[in-house]
Amino acid sequence: MTQTRDFWSRRKAAVQAEAEAEVLAAEEQAIATQQAELEEKSDAEILAEFNLPDPDQLQAGDDVSGFMAKAVPDRLRRRALRRLWRLNPVLANVDGLVDYGEDYTDAACVIENIQTAYQVGRGMLAHVEALAAQAEPEAPETETEADVAAADEEPAITAEPASEPVLMAEVEEPEDADLSPVPRRMKFEFEG
Repeated sequence: MTQTRDFWSRRKAAVQAEAEAEVLAAEEQAIATQQAELEEKSDAEILAEFNLPDPDQLQAGDDVSGFMAKAVPDRLRRRALRRLWRLNPVLANVDGLVDYGEDYTDAACVIENIQTAYQVGRGMLAHVEALAAQAEPEAPETETEADVAAADEEPAITAEPASEPVLMAEVEEPEDADLSPVPRRMKFEFEG
């Protein structure tokens, strides 16, 4: 059972957390000052100080764990890791089991100056209209200039004649049908 902690146990935990935070802050400060000192030195001086080989001269099977220390600057650590990845084919080649290793963005598939029939807000309306025009029986080609001029103008909205109301038949339900209420809860039966 968990018990509610009283004031003194909470206070003791808070003091301990403060002490741990101070120790971490002191360590971070020491690392930051050491990093600032190392930034002023050249790579050759740093490698000599930590007794490390040149990361660009590493060979297969060499130990790179010395470059992983916190005191070693990131630039040297990255050079050593790049060389390690070039040397070791297991690390250099992705095995293909990476789920999200591919680039699935549209930017990878964009073709410049692509032409499409899609119109924003209308969809593929031009193709639908072309198919509808092909499906209509073709009328004789005796168009007059007046018909062509009328086709170019905006069509006037005409009132459609009112259609006749549709009558719906009413279906009588049989009164003798016994309609039981639908159960609202699930019932479970166990065989046993």
